[in-house]
Amino acid sequence: MAIVYFASTAVERLEASATLPAKFERLLDKFPLKKMVKGKTVAVKMHLGWRIVHTTIHPLFVGILVKKLKEAGGKVFVTDSPAHVLDAKRRGYTEGTIGAPIISVGGFREKYFYTKKVDFRTLKEIRVAGEIHDADVMIDLSHVKGHGHCAYGGACKNIAMGCVAPKTRTDIHSIGWGLEWDEELCKHCGLCIQACRYGANKFDKNNRYRIDYHECVFCQHCVNACPQEAIKMDMSGYVDFQEAMALSTEVVLKTFKPGTVLYINFLTNITYLCDCWGFSFPSLVPDVGIMMSEDIVAIETASLKAIKTRNFIEGTLPKGRELFKGKHLLEKIHRKDPYVQVNALERRGLGSKKYRLVEVK
Repeated sequence: MAIVYFASTAVERLEASATLPAKFERLLDKFPLKKMVKGKTVAVKMHLGWRIVHTTIHPLFVGILVKKLKEAGGKVFVTDSPAHVLDAKRRGYTEGTIGAPIISVGGFREKYFYTKKVDFRTLKEIRVAGEIHDADVMIDLSHVKGHGHCAYGGACKNIAMGCVAPKTRTDIHSIGWGLEWDEELCKHCGLCIQACRYGANKFDKNNRYRIDYHECVFCQHCVNACPQEAIKMDMSGYVDFQEAMALSTEVVLKTFKPGTVLYINFLTNITYLCDCWGFSFPSLVPDVGIMMSEDIVAIETASLKAIKTRNFIEGTLPKGRELFKGKHLLEKIHRKDPYVQVNALERRGLGSKKYRLVEVK
């Protein structure tokens, strides 16, 4: 059974040693880092965010991680896509503050990658970013949050979308979605646009119906509003997207030897949408803490279980948004089951949903 180490944000006494940064150090001490990283090149893959987002993993924590990795003998660099790397310094991520250089996963123009052939729906290749592919060890340092496309973004998304070239990200996003538009039936009356309270649909300059799936919650108001039945629901597209995420993650992980990938999930500032939007939202629930594991399925399962509906903070959704029916809080927000990607990871043999939680005080 996999072990998921956990450090809570709860402070039991008024001492610095009882707070999360100190607990994070003790969390890292639980793992034999020297055995994993000594003499090896270590890629710390994280989402640095951009523009005015302020809810990413704080540079203080990144610095603690880098220091521990270097003390264990690793040759460390922090990495993300070029746009986020270029914007990182302005928001406090520098070699001086975190202790390691910050480089692009695939070069400045993202043209450095290795192509791996796959065969899933329209997805025929995964372009693994060069700096990820060439690293000996990867620390998957993820900020847990909600996500418009897949309800949940954590360790899987950080790899599936963050460790690949732009074309692969585009190919995954373009895999069939859950709403189908029949151009021949459509009369362009606009009732579907009026029915969408989220501004998720429009007719483009060519008068073709377009959907922004970051905003779409699959409420089916547009489907019900259409008098011509030109819009139909097909949930298989959503499942395909999640499956493609799991496949991309699997392909990236296969470039590493067993025992050379460590997953760290920060369950702090758990917001409505992803950091890639370039701005932040209020936290949906109080901060939970930090989790660490060698098993991606276990840590994703544990992270999702820690986000509880009963802890939802009223007023933290954007104006006009509301909770729908669903089993998980993120499903109630985005109308998409966050466990689909976790189940897909498990089916691919990348880990197990069975785990033991070990709290580090």
